Amino acid sequence: MIQGLGITTVWTFDQQRTKAFFTEKLDFEVRDDISMGDMKWVTVGAKEQPGVELALMSLDGPGLDPESAEALKKLVSKGVLGAGAFRTDDCRGDYATFKARGVEFIQEPKERPYGVEAIFRDDSGNWYSLTERREELDFSKDFG
Repeated sequence: MIQGLGITTVWTFDQQRTKAFFTEKLDFEVRDDISMGDMKWVTVGAKEQPGVELALMSLDGPGLDPESAEALKKLVSKGVLGAGAFRTDDCRGDYATFKARGVEFIQEPKERPYGVEAIFRDDSGNWYSLTERREELDFSKDFG
């Protein structure tokens, strides 16, 4: 039986640069940084969520045929891939902190039916939601 999500992929043009983005700008921790022959296995994660990791996968690494790698590079560089939504208990505060650290936001914090949300990009162009959920949110009532 599935117990939950453990690792998800984030495509990157430069694993070390993306690792620095997550650790230095978002306060994530490095979980793995292992050389494996022709590739590196690099994972990071939020300190408060030890069971979930982002695998920072190179866009020119093994496992991708040249045509697929080129298609992914185009999508990532265009900034059209959303890599996920991060939960926070203070969207506006984190927005100010991360913006001061040089994180590119494409949407400042806005009130939404589900809470407060800002949207930012990583160093490769992937976008993420930074969401402070409304405590009284009832999906059956609010969205049903």
